[in-house]
Amino acid sequence: MVHDYRDLVPARAGENPAGEGPAREGSARRGPGRGGEGGAEGAVAVVAELNVFPLKSAGGTPLAGAELTETGLRHDREFMLVRPDLRHLSQRELPRLATLRPAYDGGKLVVGAPGTVTPLVHEPVDGPVLEVTVHGKPCRGVDQGEEAAAWFSDLLGAPCRLVRFTGTRPTSRGGGTLAFADAHPVSVLSRESLDDLNRRVDGPLPMNRFRPNIVLEGLGPYGEDAVSTLRIGAVEIEIVKPSARCAIINVDQDSARRNGEPLRVLAGYRTQVFDGDRGVMFGRLGVPRALGTIAVGDTVTVS
Repeated sequence: MVHDYRDLVPARAGENPAGEGPAREGSARRGPGRGGEGGAEGAVAVVAELNVFPLKSAGGTPLAGAELTETGLRHDREFMLVRPDLRHLSQRELPRLATLRPAYDGGKLVVGAPGTVTPLVHEPVDGPVLEVTVHGKPCRGVDQGEEAAAWFSDLLGAPCRLVRFTGTRPTSRGGGTLAFADAHPVSVLSRESLDDLNRRVDGPLPMNRFRPNIVLEGLGPYGEDAVSTLRIGAVEIEIVKPSARCAIINVDQDSARRNGEPLRVLAGYRTQVFDGDRGVMFGRLGVPRALGTIAVGDTVTVS
């Protein structure tokens, strides 16, 4: 299901989820996005997918259009689960998180789960502010109460609490801000990069395994590696570093089963050193510089 960020109405089958008609203010005009043919000078790609992750480490919500804010796509990683010691929970410890399907429209957080579990329908509350951590880095979250805590604890078989981001939190690089994302507010991956990886693994992997906010098409395999700035109409995103991958990409986002192949295969040809840190790099991370709206099908120019 594909949602529009304004009203969460799914796009109809066969319909361009970005809609028709003139471009909106803050949004690029549509074009073929292949090396600039038929589009603006320098247009080399189109937005192929948009994904927001309202609950950190849970499944994503595909969008037809999204508003880019200083902290990334609106509502991205706005909620998070924490353990009793207030450290964040992720698929590393609880792979079943991958099977949760949250959607948040700014008024209600709805979280579905496989099987016969009754979905959680939660309206954010102003509870106590907790000093929580993401990968050891301190930040703050508003506790969302006993009902939400009990729902997640019972479902996951582990005591935890739901918190909503509050305050400010700097990015590790690039002078931006973010909510509960690991270190940067926007993740970008090209479809052709995944196509290349899929030629190397046993069986194709879906894009959701890598959890990007923005999927581009038209750059070619690993074309995003050479990009410093993305421009999508009035929107501008500075690419500040490669995305170092961890064991979460080994978790099937539909079944929660683990399979070590993606990380192992990527390590064989995508291990790189960036700013003194060695990692398995796949995709790029960015910081918003000019805000506005983005839609699937929008033309992207790069520099």
